Amino acid sequence: MVVTGTLREAGVLGHAEMTVIPGGGDAESLRARLRASAPEATGILSFGFAGALADGLGIGDWVVGTRVTGGTEAECDPRWRAALLARLPKAQSGPIFADGRLITDVAAKREAGARHGALGVDMESHIGAAVAAEHGLPFGIARCISDEVSRALPPAIAVAMRPDGSVDGRAMALSLATRPGQFADFGRAIRGFLRAMACLREGAQRLALPATLRPDG
Repeated sequence: MVVTGTLREAGVLGHAEMTVIPGGGDAESLRARLRASAPEATGILSFGFAGALADGLGIGDWVVGTRVTGGTEAECDPRWRAALLARLPKAQSGPIFADGRLITDVAAKREAGARHGALGVDMESHIGAAVAAEHGLPFGIARCISDEVSRALPPAIAVAMRPDGSVDGRAMALSLATRPGQFADFGRAIRGFLRAMACLREGAQRLALPATLRPDG
């Protein structure tokens, strides 16, 4: 079972042995859907984009989690971590921070990274880890950096995700219309996401054999 943030992230995965569940920023709905599917799962993988919380991570770089911190505290399964690193050999390995928030401000990113010793941040890993622990399932994290720690995300990005994981174009347009000063940052952020999406697709192809991540694999 794979947990992502958006439908676009989920869309790069299509293997028949994967159940992919986008969070859409709706924590309770995500938790309920993961719990409903957990009895049939062999494990839970948190996959998709992450914001960098440390210098040296650029757009398109991969982070394989050693643990998740923030909304819950949990270690990633060591065999899954090794399997992920074998398929993503250039990835950095370290903690991921997740508590459901989208962290957009540079100072807040740096503070979270320093406080928790985390390399990246996403909005779903803490829920995936908690459900995995409830059901005795292995848990892993493979996340592709979509925004650097030194760059803030504009307000239009913060309102871009609907609860079903789709993009809310109307909300983005309204944000841009009411705060036109963010156009340059918005354009830069979109270009970054497009670059990260290409890297996410490539990474998904490298992770296309889920049998390697089974407890007996």
